[in-house]
Amino acid sequence: MNRDLLRTDLPVRAAPRGGLVRDLSAVGAAALLVLAAAVIGTRIQDRYGTLRVNWPPLVGDWMPHTGPGTPAALVVAAAVVAYGPALAARLSWRPLLLTAWGTSLAWTWSLALVDGWSRGVAERLTTRHEYLRVIDRFGDIPAALRDFNGHILIGTPDNWPAHVAGHPPGATLTFVLLDRIGLGGGGWAGAFVITVGTTAAAAILIAVRRLADEPLARRAAPFLVLAPGAVWVGTSADGWFTAVIAWAVALLALAVTGHRPAWTGFGSGLLFGVTMYLSYGLTLFAVTAAAVLLLGGRRLRPLAYAAAGFLVVPVVFTALGFDWWEAYRLLVTRYYQGAGGVRPYGYWVWANLACAVLVVGPATVAGLRRAGAVSAGSRTLLPRSPAPRLALLVLSALLALLIADLSGMSKAETERIWLPFAFWLLPACALLPGPRAWLAGQAVLALLLNHLVLTWW
Repeated sequence: MNRDLLRTDLPVRAAPRGGLVRDLSAVGAAALLVLAAAVIGTRIQDRYGTLRVNWPPLVGDWMPHTGPGTPAALVVAAAVVAYGPALAARLSWRPLLLTAWGTSLAWTWSLALVDGWSRGVAERLTTRHEYLRVIDRFGDIPAALRDFNGHILIGTPDNWPAHVAGHPPGATLTFVLLDRIGLGGGGWAGAFVITVGTTAAAAILIAVRRLADEPLARRAAPFLVLAPGAVWVGTSADGWFTAVIAWAVALLALAVTGHRPAWTGFGSGLLFGVTMYLSYGLTLFAVTAAAVLLLGGRRLRPLAYAAAGFLVVPVVFTALGFDWWEAYRLLVTRYYQGAGGVRPYGYWVWANLACAVLVVGPATVAGLRRAGAVSAGSRTLLPRSPAPRLALLVLSALLALLIADLSGMSKAETERIWLPFAFWLLPACALLPGPRAWLAGQAVLALLLNHLVLTWW
């Protein structure tokens, strides 16, 4: 391999000249969007109370604080900024994947522990809206699945808490099964979400390497590790969902590029099936899956294996008595029975994007600007060079996110709900020159958010 391709001090050749000024302009516009969402949102909430959030556009409370995770978070951030790009360029591939996961794990744990063990980890999934409040109602799992739809609507007997009703039962079953194997309680649930959720970084690197190239994957690695979204990966259940869909896409990328297509295709389909029963919104990853198929050269053979794997989970849940389509129909009604029916679409349709800016950080905003420029300059639907291929991948995730936004089913709370989409935007940072300055910006944003706002997730 040409070592010059891995040097982090070289400019990205696909980037247009004068790109830094345009990068900073995009970041400035994003900052203004966040400021507008905060100022206008605060006014709306103070006057009408319809946003149902305490610190617009985020769900949380203004509470400057430090905690036991603060020193570790500062050390991890400084280490990644100082050594991350060079280390990512020099490590062998498999050690790089393990290092990315391990460092992401350290970063996410550190941020979670800024709020302390109880408030930051053990109690997050035990509040009145969360999954662990209903574990005892799943003593007979088949019976609970058959009866699941009967408790979605507000007004039905023993209606489910908001997050249980708002997701297919696979989300709740995750924590039921943890409890069954002796890992019950909020502490184990939080540790599970952080440990598994942070593997998304490795999965996304695998996909970028297979669909674009290895140098771009290496350049993306420090940004995936130091993601501002790690604030919400520890410990909302959406961090777990993020990892499952990341591995589904990664396995599909392996399958369509010829790496053991039978096993990786089946595994991808199986995980895509699992995601359908974790979150209804993850069905929008069909957009990214289509991009992966396109980048893989439209190979049809892996699709048969993926289809076979995909069918397993719906067949099992349906056989056990759960009707996915009916549940989704009831969820839409439940959504408008609660806060979703009060929160104004006219504010959240753009303020959600301000939340997304805070989740992905300024570097990703600049990277997406470059991805758009690279994509616009590509002359073919199926690009051959690495940068346009990477651009197609990240822009497919952006498109899925925008569809979710326009649907009106994601009004607020998108700092956690959109984590699965947001993490696929981070590889756009590989298109940026001067990674250390951008990494510093990412770290500062995450540290400020975690130390100034007490998030609810």
